[in-house]
Amino acid sequence: MTEKEKQGKGLPYYALDSELLKELAECQEECFNLNQLSPSKQEERTIRLRKLLGKTGNQFKIIAPFFCDYGYNIEIGEKFFANTNLVILDEAKVTFGKNVYIAPNCAFYTVGHPIDPQERNADMEYAYPITVGNNVWIGGNVVVLPGVTIGNNVTIGAGSVVTKDIPDNVVAVGNPCKVIRKVENK
Repeated sequence: MTEKEKQGKGLPYYALDSELLKELAECQEECFNLNQLSPSKQEERTIRLRKLLGKTGNQFKIIAPFFCDYGYNIEIGEKFFANTNLVILDEAKVTFGKNVYIAPNCAFYTVGHPIDPQERNADMEYAYPITVGNNVWIGGNVVVLPGVTIGNNVTIGAGSVVTKDIPDNVVAVGNPCKVIRKVENK
């Protein structure tokens, strides 16, 4: 089994594998080029993002700068908006539903490193998918960790670190992020 196959199955994999490093370098180059585009070149930016990302809705906007590791592991739904400094480390799949709004300086990390120092020093990593439902608002400076699912109709408060799944129809905040109240539909 290749290191990329291990990565895709959520198994520990060697992070310095040549195939993975090549794909990371290609994506880093594309992110650099995207982030150098003038704001007046929005159409070109959208075209390039469609090529980079695994799947997009018809209507979306990601404000520069934007960084990701592979791009093809990211799927965004209709009416997706991300403000400046979005970082998605997409060693595993990251899926966003429709009507997702992300404030500045947010990060989604599918990748992690072993707690054991010997494994970590051997350049081993693991990656677990992140899923964000529909009608979600994520406040500024939020970090979402590997393997987390955020439900539908959720607001994540600014500065939160989301370490565990968040159910539907709630407001959640803090470090670690916890549900503070239900959202009642009007």
